[in-house]
Amino acid sequence: MMRFSDGVTRVLGAVLGICFLMPTASAEESGNYQSVASFTYDYVKFNFAGQTVISGPLHGSETITGSTGSPFEVGQSSTLTCAVYGKKSAAGMDLEAPCVSVDSDGDELYVIARRRVGDTESGGGGDGQQEIAGGTGKYAGITGSCTYTAEYLPGNRAVSVTSCDWSKP
Repeated sequence: MMRFSDGVTRVLGAVLGICFLMPTASAEESGNYQSVASFTYDYVKFNFAGQTVISGPLHGSETITGSTGSPFEVGQSSTLTCAVYGKKSAAGMDLEAPCVSVDSDGDELYVIARRRVGDTESGGGGDGQQEIAGGTGKYAGITGSCTYTAEYLPGNRAVSVTSCDWSKP
Protein backbone atom coordinates (compact mmCIF):
# COMPACT_ATOMS: atom_id res chain seq x y z
CA MET A 1 0.00 0.00 0.00
CA MET A 2 1.33 3.40 -0.99
CA ARG A 3 1.59 6.05 1.72
CA PHE A 4 1.80 9.76 1.12
CA SER A 5 3.59 12.20 3.34
CA ASP A 6 1.47 14.62 5.38
CA GLY A 7 2.39 17.46 2.99
CA VAL A 8 1.26 15.56 -0.11
CA THR A 9 -1.95 14.45 1.67
CA ARG A 10 -2.76 18.06 2.59
CA VAL A 11 -2.15 19.29 -0.96
CA LEU A 12 -4.31 16.53 -2.46
CA GLY A 13 -7.06 17.24 0.07
CA ALA A 14 -6.97 20.97 -0.72
CA VAL A 15 -7.10 20.37 -4.48
CA LEU A 16 -10.02 17.92 -4.16
CA GLY A 17 -11.82 20.29 -1.80
CA ILE A 18 -11.47 23.19 -4.23
CA CYS A 19 -12.76 21.02 -7.11
CA PHE A 20 -15.86 20.01 -5.16
CA LEU A 21 -16.56 23.54 -3.92
CA MET A 22 -16.19 25.25 -7.30
CA PRO A 23 -19.49 26.11 -8.93
CA THR A 24 -20.24 23.92 -11.88
CA ALA A 25 -20.46 25.77 -15.15
CA SER A 26 -23.66 24.93 -16.89
CA ALA A 27 -24.10 25.64 -20.54
CA GLU A 28 -27.28 27.46 -21.43
CA GLU A 29 -29.44 25.56 -23.88
CA SER A 30 -30.94 27.51 -26.75
CA GLY A 31 -32.46 27.01 -30.14
CA ASN A 32 -35.38 27.82 -32.36
CA TYR A 33 -38.49 26.17 -33.68
CA GLN A 34 -41.33 26.79 -36.09
CA SER A 35 -44.91 25.65 -35.70
CA VAL A 36 -48.31 25.79 -37.31
CA ALA A 37 -51.51 26.00 -35.27
CA SER A 38 -55.18 25.58 -36.09
CA PHE A 39 -57.85 26.73 -33.69
CA THR A 40 -61.42 27.78 -33.12
CA TYR A 41 -62.53 30.79 -31.16
CA ASP A 42 -65.70 31.98 -29.50
CA TYR A 43 -65.25 35.71 -29.02
CA VAL A 44 -67.79 38.07 -27.51
CA LYS A 45 -67.68 41.49 -29.20
CA PHE A 46 -69.35 44.68 -28.10
CA ASN A 47 -68.97 48.44 -28.48
CA PHE A 48 -67.60 50.32 -25.52
CA ALA A 49 -66.68 54.04 -25.46
CA GLY A 50 -65.76 54.33 -29.13
CA GLN A 51 -63.97 51.00 -29.42
CA THR A 52 -64.86 47.34 -29.90
CA VAL A 53 -63.99 45.00 -27.04
CA ILE A 54 -63.20 41.43 -28.00
CA SER A 55 -62.88 38.66 -25.42
CA GLY A 56 -63.14 34.90 -25.22
CA PRO A 57 -61.52 31.49 -25.43
CA LEU A 58 -59.41 30.07 -28.23
CA HIS A 59 -58.85 26.28 -28.48
CA GLY A 60 -56.86 24.22 -30.94
CA SER A 61 -53.70 22.31 -31.67
CA GLU A 62 -50.14 23.16 -32.63
CA THR A 63 -47.51 21.05 -34.44
CA ILE A 64 -43.75 21.67 -34.57
CA THR A 65 -42.72 21.90 -38.25
CA GLY A 66 -39.04 22.80 -37.84
CA SER A 67 -36.61 22.75 -34.91
CA THR A 68 -32.99 22.72 -33.84
CA GLY A 69 -33.95 19.87 -31.49
CA SER A 70 -35.01 19.07 -27.95
CA PRO A 71 -37.27 20.02 -26.22
CA PHE A 72 -39.12 21.00 -29.43
CA GLU A 73 -39.14 17.96 -31.73
CA VAL A 74 -40.36 18.11 -35.33
CA GLY A 75 -43.76 16.45 -35.60
CA GLN A 76 -44.59 16.94 -31.90
CA SER A 77 -48.16 18.15 -31.42
CA SER A 78 -49.89 19.74 -28.46
CA THR A 79 -53.24 21.18 -27.47
CA LEU A 80 -53.54 24.92 -27.24
CA THR A 81 -55.81 26.98 -24.95
CA CYS A 82 -55.81 30.79 -24.79
CA ALA A 83 -57.85 33.53 -23.13
CA VAL A 84 -58.04 36.41 -25.62
CA TYR A 85 -58.71 40.04 -24.76
CA GLY A 86 -58.55 42.87 -27.26
CA LYS A 87 -59.68 46.38 -28.05
CA LYS A 88 -60.18 47.72 -31.55
CA SER A 89 -60.38 51.45 -32.16
CA ALA A 90 -59.56 53.90 -34.93
CA ALA A 91 -55.92 53.59 -33.78
CA GLY A 92 -55.93 49.84 -34.56
CA MET A 93 -55.96 46.57 -32.67
CA ASP A 94 -54.58 46.00 -29.18
CA LEU A 95 -54.80 42.28 -28.39
CA GLU A 96 -53.27 40.07 -25.68
CA ALA A 97 -53.72 36.35 -25.08
CA PRO A 98 -52.03 34.23 -22.40
CA CYS A 99 -51.86 30.66 -23.73
CA VAL A 100 -50.92 27.21 -22.49
CA SER A 101 -49.75 24.47 -24.82
CA VAL A 102 -49.87 20.92 -23.40
CA ASP A 103 -47.86 18.20 -25.17
CA SER A 104 -48.42 14.43 -25.18
CA ASP A 105 -46.20 14.06 -22.06
CA GLY A 106 -48.46 16.47 -20.16
CA ASP A 107 -45.73 19.16 -20.04
CA GLU A 108 -47.02 22.73 -20.33
CA LEU A 109 -45.48 25.64 -22.24
CA TYR A 110 -46.70 29.16 -21.38
CA VAL A 111 -46.73 31.96 -23.95
CA ILE A 112 -48.30 35.40 -24.09
CA ALA A 113 -49.36 36.48 -27.57
CA ARG A 114 -49.64 40.17 -28.43
CA ARG A 115 -50.88 41.89 -31.58
CA ARG A 116 -51.04 45.56 -32.32
CA VAL A 117 -52.00 45.29 -36.01
CA GLY A 118 -54.43 43.36 -38.16
CA ASP A 119 -57.96 42.37 -37.37
CA THR A 120 -59.83 39.49 -35.78
CA GLU A 121 -62.66 39.36 -38.26
CA SER A 122 -63.28 36.57 -40.77
CA GLY A 123 -60.77 37.01 -43.58
CA GLY A 124 -58.53 39.24 -41.46
CA GLY A 125 -55.37 38.45 -39.61
CA GLY A 126 -52.02 39.95 -38.92
CA ASP A 127 -48.59 39.69 -37.42
CA GLY A 128 -47.82 39.56 -33.73
CA GLN A 129 -45.29 38.74 -31.06
CA GLN A 130 -45.23 36.05 -28.39
CA GLU A 131 -43.23 35.88 -25.21
CA ILE A 132 -42.29 32.41 -23.94
CA ALA A 133 -42.87 32.60 -20.18
CA GLY A 134 -41.76 29.20 -18.88
CA GLY A 135 -43.59 25.98 -18.32
CA THR A 136 -43.50 22.63 -16.57
CA GLY A 137 -41.46 19.47 -17.12
CA LYS A 138 -39.05 19.84 -20.04
CA TYR A 139 -40.18 23.47 -20.50
CA ALA A 140 -39.45 24.60 -16.91
CA GLY A 141 -37.32 27.75 -16.92
CA ILE A 142 -37.54 28.27 -20.67
CA THR A 143 -37.87 31.82 -22.03
CA GLY A 144 -37.84 33.36 -25.47
CA SER A 145 -39.62 35.33 -28.12
CA CYS A 146 -41.61 34.48 -31.21
CA THR A 147 -43.15 36.12 -34.22
CA TYR A 148 -46.38 34.86 -35.71
CA THR A 149 -48.87 35.52 -38.46
CA ALA A 150 -52.54 34.73 -37.89
CA GLU A 151 -55.22 34.32 -40.52
CA TYR A 152 -58.87 34.28 -39.50
CA LEU A 153 -61.12 31.99 -41.52
CA PRO A 154 -64.92 31.61 -41.83
CA GLY A 155 -66.74 29.69 -39.10
CA ASN A 156 -64.77 31.07 -36.12
CA ARG A 157 -61.60 29.30 -37.22
CA ALA A 158 -58.06 30.54 -37.60
CA VAL A 159 -54.55 29.35 -38.38
CA SER A 160 -51.18 30.74 -37.41
CA VAL A 161 -47.56 30.16 -38.33
CA THR A 162 -45.00 30.85 -35.60
CA SER A 163 -41.21 31.11 -35.41
CA CYS A 164 -39.53 31.16 -31.98
CA ASP A 165 -36.08 31.62 -30.46
CA TRP A 166 -35.74 30.14 -26.94
CA SER A 167 -33.19 29.65 -24.20
CA LYS A 168 -33.06 27.74 -20.96
CA PRO A 169 -30.48 28.21 -18.20
